[in-house]
Amino acid sequence: MIDLGLCLMVQMGLAFGVAGLFWPEKLMPVFDGLMFPWAASHRTVRANSIAAIALSLLLFARLLTGIR
Repeated sequence: MIDLGLCLMVQMGLAFGVAGLFWPEKLMPVFDGLMFPWAASHRTVRANSIAAIALSLLLFARLLTGIR
C-alpha cells in the first residue's frame, strides 16, 4: 500500500512538472494563489516544474531501490 502511494506521488509530480513546462500560462492562476505576496512569473513556474520533475525522479529511484 505504501508503494501505491509512492507511485501516485511520482505520477503527480511528473504530471505537474510537465504541464508547467509545456503550458506555464495555464498554471499561472494556481501559482498566483500559492505565492500570494509575490507575483508569479513564467520563470517561477518553470523553476517549480523542474523541481517537481526532479523530486519525482528521486522518488522513483527510491521506489526502484526499495529503500524504506
